[in-house]
Amino acid sequence: MISLAGRDILHGWGKFVLTGVGLGLLIGVTLSMAGVYRGMIDDAEALLDNSGADLWVVQKDTLGPYAEPSSLNEDTERPIRAMAGVDRAAGVTYLTMQIAHRGKDVRVMVVGAEVTQPGEPGQPPHLMAGRRIVQGHYEAVADVKTGFAIGDQVKVRRNTYRIVGLTSRMVSSGGDPMLFLSLKDAQEAQFERDADAIVRQRARNASSPALNPPGNPAVAEAVNAAQASSTNVNAVLVTVAPSADADAVAAAIRRWQRVTVYTRAQMEEILVDKMIANSARQIGMFLVILAIVSAAIVAFIIYTMTIGKIREIAVLKLIGTRNRTIAGMILQQALGLGLIGFAVGKIAATFWAPFFPKYVLLLPADSVRGFFAVMAICALASLLAIHAALKVDPAEAIGG
Repeated sequence: MISLAGRDILHGWGKFVLTGVGLGLLIGVTLSMAGVYRGMIDDAEALLDNSGADLWVVQKDTLGPYAEPSSLNEDTERPIRAMAGVDRAAGVTYLTMQIAHRGKDVRVMVVGAEVTQPGEPGQPPHLMAGRRIVQGHYEAVADVKTGFAIGDQVKVRRNTYRIVGLTSRMVSSGGDPMLFLSLKDAQEAQFERDADAIVRQRARNASSPALNPPGNPAVAEAVNAAQASSTNVNAVLVTVAPSADADAVAAAIRRWQRVTVYTRAQMEEILVDKMIANSARQIGMFLVILAIVSAAIVAFIIYTMTIGKIREIAVLKLIGTRNRTIAGMILQQALGLGLIGFAVGKIAATFWAPFFPKYVLLLPADSVRGFFAVMAICALASLLAIHAALKVDPAEAIGG
C-alpha cells in the first residue's frame, strides 16, 4: 500500500528535515532547562554526600554552615567525639571567594578540613590524580572544574598553595568547585584581617588602659596575639557508629553541648527548600513558559505545513480519497516531525550540556516524559490541522 505521508515527505524532504532540526533545537533548550533544575538539586545532594557526615553541628539557632554564617570554637569537636554513638568528628570551614589564576578569576569554595588522619569528615572522599594533603601548610586539593593542575601555585589571601591532588564533583550548593586546604590554613584565610586593620587594632589596644596597663606590656602583647589568630570553625561534621541512631545521637549533642545539630534529612531540606528554592522556582517558571511556547510553535508548524498542501489535499478529495486516509497522512507527518525533533533535541542537549557553566543533569526519566509530551503535542496539533484540511472545498482550493 502506498504511503501518502511518506511520498509527500520524500517530495520535500529537505524542508521537512530542516523543520525537524529547528524544532529539535527548541526541544533541546527545553530539555536543558530541565537538566539545569535537576543539576541544582544534584549539586546540593553532592555537597552533603561528599562531606562524609551524618550530622552537622553548627552555632546555636543558625541554619549554618551552608545557608547562614556559623561559628564554633574548634574545641567543640573534642567532647562530641567522646559521646556515645559518635564514630568521628572534625571541624570544617567554608569560604566562597574569587581566586586569580592564569589571568582570570576562578570562583571557588575554600574548604578547611582536618588532614592529620585520612578519612576524616570534610576531606575529599576520592581523588582522580595526585595525593591527599599530608603537610599542615601550603598544600591544596582542587576540583577539576577549577581548571587547576597538579603542581600549580594558587594564591589564597596572602599565602600561596601548591596543588597536590585533583578530585571531581566536589562542589558547593551553587555549583562552585571546591579547593581543599588544611584546617589551619583555611582558618587563617577566612578569619585573617588586612595589615591596616591589624595596625589600627593594635593602636586601640595600646591606648586602652584596661588592655595595656602601665608597667605590664605583656597584657597588650597577649591581647594582640589572641586577636591576630582564630581557632573557630564553621561546623563540626560528625559520623555516627553503624549501630547508633543518628537522631538519638543528634538529640544528645543538642542537650549536652548547647548547639544546633542537623541530620542528613534536615540539612537536605535546608539546602533544597531554603537555599535554592527561589532559583528552582524561577527555572521551573521558565521551563513552563518554554514548554508552552514550544507547544504553540509545534502546532503552528504542523498547521502551516498542512495549509501549504491545501491544493494537494483538494486533489486527493476530488479523486475520491477518504477523509480517514488524509487524516492519517497528516497525523503520520506530525508524529514524524516530532520524532525527528525529539531526536535532534536530545542529541543537542547531550552535546552542549558539558559546556554550561552550571551542572546539567539529563535524567532518562525526564527524556522519556519529554518524548511522550512531544508526541502528544504533535498529535493534538495534527487534530487542528486535520480539522482545517477536511473543511476545504476542493473546487475553491483548486480554483484559487
